[in-house]
Amino acid sequence: MANEEGKTEGKGFTVQDRRRFSPETGEARPESSETPTETAPASAPSEAQDSHTPEASSEALPEINFSTFVISLSTQVLMHLGEVPSPLSGKVESDVPAAKQMIDLLAMLREKTRSNLNANEDRLLQDILFDLRMKYVEAVKKR
Repeated sequence: MANEEGKTEGKGFTVQDRRRFSPETGEARPESSETPTETAPASAPSEAQDSHTPEASSEALPEINFSTFVISLSTQVLMHLGEVPSPLSGKVESDVPAAKQMIDLLAMLREKTRSNLNANEDRLLQDILFDLRMKYVEAVKKR
């Protein structure tokens, strides 16, 4: 077994810290700076070797925050109302009860987070709910 360890000792992989925030201070890192790297032996298990992790993906995903979360939910409502084609089939499909459920979910989210949102987030949620409710009423009238 000592011979096996000697063979893999020179080989390894590089681990890069790609987090946006510094683990020490919690502040955002400058995007242009180089991040320190660590070298680990090739025999050590690592998530970095898994090709299904987000870091291995070639596409950069948008930052997740409250606003993008609300917008993604509103996009689902628009899809259920037949305003936006389904990303899977490319067809415009209508499911009005599912749209109502998603609108109710957004309304509940607004109610439960009322005092915890900043002014921009509260205004975004209020405007999206108004627009979606108007589109829902139009969709119900068309049925």
